[in-house]
Amino acid sequence: MNERIEKLRQESLNTQPYISIQRASLVTEAYKRYEGTVSIPVLRALAFKYVLENKSICIGEEELIVGERGEAPRATPTFPELCCHTLEDLEMINNRKKISFTVNQKVKEIQKGKIIPYWENRSIRSRIFKEMTPEWKDCYTAGIFTEFMEQRAPGHTVADDKIYHKGFSDFIQDIEKNIQNLDYLNDPEAYDKQEELKAMLICAKAIISFAERYAEKALEMADAEINPQRKKELKKIAEVCSHIPVHPPRNFWEALQMYWFVHIGVITELNTWDSFNPGRLDQHLYPFYKKGLGEGTLTHEKAKELLESFDLNLVHF
Repeated sequence: MNERIEKLRQESLNTQPYISIQRASLVTEAYKRYEGTVSIPVLRALAFKYVLENKSICIGEEELIVGERGEAPRATPTFPELCCHTLEDLEMINNRKKISFTVNQKVKEIQKGKIIPYWENRSIRSRIFKEMTPEWKDCYTAGIFTEFMEQRAPGHTVADDKIYHKGFSDFIQDIEKNIQNLDYLNDPEAYDKQEELKAMLICAKAIISFAERYAEKALEMADAEINPQRKKELKKIAEVCSHIPVHPPRNFWEALQMYWFVHIGVITELNTWDSFNPGRLDQHLYPFYKKGLGEGTLTHEKAKELLESFDLNLVHF
């Protein structure tokens, strides 16, 4: 790896993971605003939109592929819709010897005053436990088994190649066309389909706006940057984030960034852990790699650097 990647790698390895309360706070604010006024799919979509509109934007020093799950590298959000952590949970997470996450006093205060009062009886975990028999709870307490869904979303998904051929503006057109074609007279599921499609539309537009925030941040940083090389890179990042995800990627850099924004979107909406992955990434990226080499706009070393920068983003989690 080159000097840039080695530096980014060491920064990632040396940074202590910590619990971020930002997502939980934003989701709570969105639910308080919209719950009971819209359908469940639209509620989830509006919460997703609210998070992407208000979460902190971070572009690290010398990063090429941008986008963080939290407000900074190794900032780990919580998902109170799935599991509303107790203060005792947070103490354990902070103090355990293996894979600890720092929990500061402000996080504990927000969890106690804002998150727990709203989510304690609303989370999926609490609702599941209410349905369990005393025998099941005794077994769980005794440690005979653990729960699989304590802090993750159900289902495993592998991305296909749609996002390398279509931009989100194309997906928006497809969604709008499907809404127009709904048959309310003959399809008893038309309303449910409508609400799901409306939610998809909100999410697609939210991803575009999220990327635009990164483009604006990159330009802002470029204006203040005194290193000519880094200034050029930041302007390139702004160009990439302005083109995708609204349009399909044109080159290797944009293809990597396109997937990464989708990945960030998926794991921001709900905690999938390792259950969402890019699938056949080598096959998806190869046409962009081959095209760049053929046009002389990409070198093997640059492609390697971009791919390593992309891989390091996964380490941030």
